[in-house]
Amino acid sequence: MISVVIPIHNERNNLSRLIPHLQRIRGDHPVELLPVLSGATRDGSAEVLRELGLEPVRCEATSRASQMNAGARRARGTTLVFLHADVWPPEEFFRDISRTLSEDYQAGFFSYRFDNPTLLLRINGYFTRKDGLFTGGGDQCLFIEKQTFEALGGFDPDQVLMEDFEFFRRMKRARTPYRIVHNDMVVSARKYKRNSYLRVNLSNLFLLILFHCGCKPDTLKRLYGKLFRPNP
Repeated sequence: MISVVIPIHNERNNLSRLIPHLQRIRGDHPVELLPVLSGATRDGSAEVLRELGLEPVRCEATSRASQMNAGARRARGTTLVFLHADVWPPEEFFRDISRTLSEDYQAGFFSYRFDNPTLLLRINGYFTRKDGLFTGGGDQCLFIEKQTFEALGGFDPDQVLMEDFEFFRRMKRARTPYRIVHNDMVVSARKYKRNSYLRVNLSNLFLLILFHCGCKPDTLKRLYGKLFRPNP
């Protein structure tokens, strides 16, 4: 079974599209969907999920790392998938995951493109096919064998920002075999719409450099709040 953990903070509109899509493309694959609501979610996401036949997992902690760990603990599958609510998986999503893990890889990610196909965002998307500085970001949708995830200790709940990069760093140190699947997810460009292309890319690079230099998670989160305009 594949367990899809979806951390949620006020994602009502995205969930009403994403959940039916996942239910459709799973086909004959045994799949369970585990939406995990943050304690601060107030937009009716829980009601949308119940209308779609799912009972959300509750997580009073607001960090995405804690949400994803809560979902992983509830998971019955042997494979964990960590999917953001504003990311649209391809039709072959579950087939690609199963095929990758059957080929001696223990984990993987997907390349992606943006839902706003400007030239600059197409360039960004192209580099998600390569192993580089930004590999391992949450929009690439980590999938991993559950026993490997547990052996690595899960996400660090104290890592309130860049929990995905921190986990990937431990994956690399442990030499966990992984693959980047070249079958694009579609990622929301809403952050770029509310900010600018240059602002987002320079800010992401700045934060990533600070992370690799050992900057504390709380400091990174405060800086993030100053650098980016929040989503409505």
